[in-house]
Amino acid sequence: MVKPMKVDKVANGLTRKGFVEKQSKHRKFILYINGKKQNIFTVISHGGKEIPKKLVKTMMKQLRFETFEEFEDFVKRPMTYEDYIGLLKKKRHIDAE
Repeated sequence: MVKPMKVDKVANGLTRKGFVEKQSKHRKFILYINGKKQNIFTVISHGGKEIPKKLVKTMMKQLRFETFEEFEDFVKRPMTYEDYIGLLKKKRHIDAE
């Protein structure tokens, strides 16, 4: 079951896993692997302290997660950067170089 999540926890999870934050109208997080920009990104609004369920679902799709449990592991640290990259390669969202 998808639950709302704290903005700061999600943002910290993203930056720990290879995402680079770009400031604009919103906070855009783009995945880089070995300095190369990937076509995997998500956006967080500047305003709130919590991301509602509907937007968590959208972020999960953007980051290529199939379950809330995967996304929660990603944010709360059990999933490492290497685990995430392995997951993306396994699902063929990025090249297995």
